[in-house]
Amino acid sequence: MLRSGKPVLLDGGLSNELEALGMDLNNSLWSASILKNNQDAIIKAHLNYLRAGADIIITSSYQASEMGFEAVGLAQDQAQALIIKSVELAQTAVEEFMRAHSLAGYNPPLIAASIGPYGAAMADGSEYHGNYGITSDVLKCFHLSRLSLLDGTEADILACETIPSMQEARVLHDLLLNANTPAWVCFSCKDGERVSDGTKIEQLAMLFKDHPKVIAIGINCTPPQYVNELIGRIKSAAPDKAIIAYPNSGERYDAYTKTWHGTVEPLSCGLAAKSWCDAGAIIIGGCCRMGPEHIKAMKEQSLG
Repeated sequence: MLRSGKPVLLDGGLSNELEALGMDLNNSLWSASILKNNQDAIIKAHLNYLRAGADIIITSSYQASEMGFEAVGLAQDQAQALIIKSVELAQTAVEEFMRAHSLAGYNPPLIAASIGPYGAAMADGSEYHGNYGITSDVLKCFHLSRLSLLDGTEADILACETIPSMQEARVLHDLLLNANTPAWVCFSCKDGERVSDGTKIEQLAMLFKDHPKVIAIGINCTPPQYVNELIGRIKSAAPDKAIIAYPNSGERYDAYTKTWHGTVEPLSCGLAAKSWCDAGAIIIGGCCRMGPEHIKAMKEQSLG
């Protein structure tokens, strides 16, 4: 896909599409609760993004963790099985999509296994600042088990996303050296220059610029008005890596009430996505509050 030189289209926010399907995510597990309670809804959400034109769908494992599942009474083996199941559900959606559209013989859409930050599992909004107050050894233990589980599945990509800090980036850098599956690493940013903990994006891009397993570096869950500047900074620091951008809608999230405030139009999102491609991104999509209609608009504006 990357060698073709054409933009590669991701899906949008899984959580908002699950809510559109009537799911209640107002709990500590967020979208991972649906992985536990209503797996058919996850397949439907994936299918809606595939129908909108997504080349890659991201699994429902963003907030799934052994720690989180065990906190609601699951045994370790049950928690691990659910994390693996997130990839299997995405595979089911891809297979159903290919069958329904008579695409046998064509290359199927890819599956990216979501590896969210430590803060996502805490469900306290700390992925938006990254100041966890824990050691790197604790972070390593948290990420190692889930990363190993997902690396052992048939996922095409490991999607390390919404990473807010240099500390967490360094932990993932070292763990990914032993991965068998290619990966991308995306950061949540507070402005057009810095990630959430205040580190300049160039420093993080340079950390991964020669990483043998990381095929793309970028930003996600970041307001779209900062994306073009961030792309330019990543491009200058890591010119040989593909650049990926899937921002949120620009709405503000209140971690206390678990609600979003603000609006975004799909058409303006599609036009913005074209500018991300023009700035140097080759993998584009949406994050929180970006739905199938936004992805469809991106496809129309960026892919023709």
